[in-house]
Amino acid sequence: MSDGRGSAGVRTEPRVGCAVDADGRITFDLSLPSAEAERPQLLLRLRPKKGRPEQALHVLDLEPAGEGRVRAALGGQPVLAEGRWDVYLLGPGDEPQRLRPGLRDLRALVDGHLRDRPSPVAVRIPYVTKDGCLAVRAWLRPAHAEVDGIDVDVAAGSTTVGARLHGTSLLAGAVVRLRLRGSDGAEHTLEPQAGSDGRSFSFTLDHAELAAATERGTGAGSGVWNVFVQPSAKAPVIRLARLLDDVADRKEVFVYPPVTAGRVALCTYYTVDNDLSVEVRR
Repeated sequence: MSDGRGSAGVRTEPRVGCAVDADGRITFDLSLPSAEAERPQLLLRLRPKKGRPEQALHVLDLEPAGEGRVRAALGGQPVLAEGRWDVYLLGPGDEPQRLRPGLRDLRALVDGHLRDRPSPVAVRIPYVTKDGCLAVRAWLRPAHAEVDGIDVDVAAGSTTVGARLHGTSLLAGAVVRLRLRGSDGAEHTLEPQAGSDGRSFSFTLDHAELAAATERGTGAGSGVWNVFVQPSAKAPVIRLARLLDDVADRKEVFVYPPVTAGRVALCTYYTVDNDLSVEVRR
């Protein structure tokens, strides 16, 4: 295998292209002239949370694909654990080498929210890290509530959220639960308006009511509410999020303007995990 050094003797990371199909299968493709003899592998390493040891690895064999190229496919099984998986090249006796992204074909993910997903809901999106390397963002949830629209009505003092359930259905006793982060169980509940298919629903959040609930919950008038739906009276709650497209990191891309309610401002936003939350700040 090439030692990855350019003409000046400086080590450079190879580039790997990838394509995702509608079933979530990811095909990785890269150029390694002597790969057939040395049988390199592709390593996916789950990035550990801060202060925790590395735990999860997944290795794929790279097979010859002609004209000095090698290819590996990540199918639906095994399902990747939720988190960020960095992509490396493994060669005989070499340290794992990070890979730069080549062409990323994510067209099949763009309308992913239109397809019903079974339980568990597994999502994988290849993306480019801040330091310019290839990684795969993965989510794995027993069921999922995909946000498909947020309508902020300043005149009415309300925000309406539309969503669709995957892996379960909306039944009698369903409720939307906003839970105040860092509080001792403070909740603000709303009744969802169910669609005829039993999976689509919407709810309308009154800005003044949420501002008052924040005041009661914190005593300071500021706080962040995480948004969940409980699809039936005894079902576990499901986090609302936007996962089913080609955007791996949504927080800085989908930004909603803050609105005022009395002495506070409210802002609906996506977290670093692409989950839906509402911030109330004085």
